[in-house]
Amino acid sequence: MVITNKIALKTLGNGATHDITEAVARAVAESGLTSGTVTVFCPGSTSAVTTIEYEEGAVADLQQVFDEVVPPSRYYRHNERWGDGNGHSHVRAALLGPSLSVPFVGRRLTLGTWQQIVTWTSITAPASVTSWCRS
Repeated sequence: MVITNKIALKTLGNGATHDITEAVARAVAESGLTSGTVTVFCPGSTSAVTTIEYEEGAVADLQQVFDEVVPPSRYYRHNERWGDGNGHSHVRAALLGPSLSVPFVGRRLTLGTWQQIVTWTSITAPASVTSWCRS
């Protein structure tokens, strides 16, 4: 049996990080399944899903690393082709990836103590972000 849930949120973009752990945990608990794997997928090419210790310092560190490794100011062929200035957003999202799988047992996610599931959006303007949670 496959159960699919939608997690929708509004984001400011530019590295906005949202903790969706509780929404995923709720979806698993309400699924009726007792154990298995939940897959969280973030459609779109400028958003991603990962885990991190969701606290201000770690989130700022992630943004700083992206600013150093994939700076918005460098030349991106995507920007030349589309003129939208978000070439860095696509590269950053590709590095993190669009999906994450987490096992669950007894209707509970098997995350570590300091591990939260987050969506990360690098688009250059506010946007709506949808994540699909399938267990």
